[in-house]
Amino acid sequence: MTSPFHVRPQLKRYAALLFCSFLGVTSLAHAQSAATPTPAPTTNSDGPPELAGKVERLTKSLEQTQVELAESRTEIQRLRATLQEVLDRMNAATQSGAAASGHNSFTPTPPDPSASTTAQTKSDEAHAAPAKISQDDWDVLNARVDEQRQTKVESGSRFRLKLSGLALFNAFAGFGQVDNVELPGIAVPKFYGYSGGNVGASVRQSIVGLTGFGPTVFGARTSADLQMDFFGGVPNSYGATSAGLAEVRLARLRLDWKDTAVVAGLDYPFFSPNLPTSYMSVVVPGFASAGNLWNWTPTIRVEHRFDGPLAAFKVEAGFLDPPSGIYNTANANPRVVSPTQNSRQPTYAVRVSVSSKSEDRPTTIGFSGVYSPQRFVFGYTVAGWAGTLDWRFPLLPHAELSGEFFTGHGIDGFGGVPLSPLRPTDALQYAAVTAPELANIGVIGGWSQFKLKVNTRNEFNVAAGTGGRKSDDLSQAAANNYFLGTVPARNQMMFVNYVFRPRSDLLFSAEYRRLRTYEVTGAPASAGQLGLAMGFLF
Repeated sequence: MTSPFHVRPQLKRYAALLFCSFLGVTSLAHAQSAATPTPAPTTNSDGPPELAGKVERLTKSLEQTQVELAESRTEIQRLRATLQEVLDRMNAATQSGAAASGHNSFTPTPPDPSASTTAQTKSDEAHAAPAKISQDDWDVLNARVDEQRQTKVESGSRFRLKLSGLALFNAFAGFGQVDNVELPGIAVPKFYGYSGGNVGASVRQSIVGLTGFGPTVFGARTSADLQMDFFGGVPNSYGATSAGLAEVRLARLRLDWKDTAVVAGLDYPFFSPNLPTSYMSVVVPGFASAGNLWNWTPTIRVEHRFDGPLAAFKVEAGFLDPPSGIYNTANANPRVVSPTQNSRQPTYAVRVSVSSKSEDRPTTIGFSGVYSPQRFVFGYTVAGWAGTLDWRFPLLPHAELSGEFFTGHGIDGFGGVPLSPLRPTDALQYAAVTAPELANIGVIGGWSQFKLKVNTRNEFNVAAGTGGRKSDDLSQAAANNYFLGTVPARNQMMFVNYVFRPRSDLLFSAEYRRLRTYEVTGAPASAGQLGLAMGFLF
């Protein structure tokens, strides 16, 4: 039995065709009325030849118009019959759905043997009986007609441009002290004179995106996408905390062949493809300081896909220019030469992954290697590296497990581990001594998420992550360096959320997040956040 959700796209298409055909018939009728000559005075064979030629051309035009009008009437009749058949199927599916259990799945019923004998009778009765259609279906039809009449996004070229985005409102209540009340990354000790929590709201995590589709070049389909958020800082004006500064989030160019692709631009680390599901942490993904390598990085990479008999393999390799984290904030110039750039080499990365051939819920596992040479002040060098493992497994019919694990050192620019909430006061001291010592300390972390997608509207997520440095090495370095004593040794985070989507373009989410941050010495600091999110996707 065809469900209404499968019938409605056909109904919309037939209704649009019927509407366009009706407009064509109306135009042809006006043309016929205008083309019909008024009775002219009769003339003999000695009349002007110009008048005879005009009459002949007008007669031919009228005959052609009559032929097109007849064809349009035939097409309208055919569309009416098809539309009525679709309406009958919808009514039958609705009646069978009402008799079934009250959930979103539909049980198919065996075909009726008498359906073929009564098909002609239904077609004959289509013009006699009015169609039974609900108000919701009429609203859908009207919305589709309005959509066809709306103005599309226009680009400077002749190629297609798509506008998308997320208008997101976040309300939150915090418990304890954190480094950022909107996007808490670490918990910090309580400050004297401050309360034990906070409450607030923000729209700065809203996102605007553009996707352009270009020509085929050297046999490759070209495309590009640009995303911006409003978390680039706060202006020095009234309402500053509500109206953030726009910043580039992603800016990618793609060339896609059949099995090969080239991607260049500001992109996520391709060796860390998974992201936790959270609408309280969008501009900075969840676990950014607790096990998730995420930082948007200038990248150029090549990927190639291999189809095996049981699984699909993909190899990705590229060059990256990772951010240097607090290294730049310690200097007056926000774009000083980073240790990676000073080495006169990019960061190299390779990822090999294998996926099952399931289109809906594939199983994917990937292995990556990262090499990041760095050269600090006075010629001190560090060979940064990392090994990563990422996974995505469907467990139950509606459940999924995803996450990643990494280890290495000298990769703080990609995130995943906590940084000091303070800024160094001596930029030269930090660049020459502190930064090299921090890069030499080993890091380890990871996160995992369990997703339960009940149906298209309801979804639950539970996730946990941790990231930190080797405590013994950090403690030894902090004994002679005060600033290293402010760098957390380990950070833990977990969250649980519920996402409700009443429509494909509207969402509501409730989330609780818990943080625990361990300093080099002393008791760990704890904090929590309860948040509500409401978003509209366009």
